Amino acid sequence: MSAPSDIANRHVAAFNEAVVTGDFADFLGRFDDAAVIRFENVPSAGLLEFAGRPAYTQAYARMPPDDQIDIAGPPREDDGAVAIPFAWRRDGARGTMRLGFTGDRIMRMTVTFD
Repeated sequence: MSAPSDIANRHVAAFNEAVVTGDFADFLGRFDDAAVIRFENVPSAGLLEFAGRPAYTQAYARMPPDDQIDIAGPPREDDGAVAIPFAWRRDGARGTMRLGFTGDRIMRMTVTFD
């Protein structure tokens, strides 16, 4: 696995580019077909989870993020995953993304909002 900081920089850059263009295809192309994307403590929604390419692709099409993020602390390896602290640019709200990999494909992303 690459260094956590390299993984974080690539992931956040791909996400931010998708927000700017409104096209999440390249960003979601980094995920495995069977990946699970989970959002915890989502304001006004609580817990959201999308398993498999059809589910998470539809979720990003229906509810695309409209703000970019910045890395808000040192990314680190944590129990086989890469933990990336982040902050939304618009309001500074913070959270942590945890990326789990199989080879170079993301198998699981858990985004926890503080």
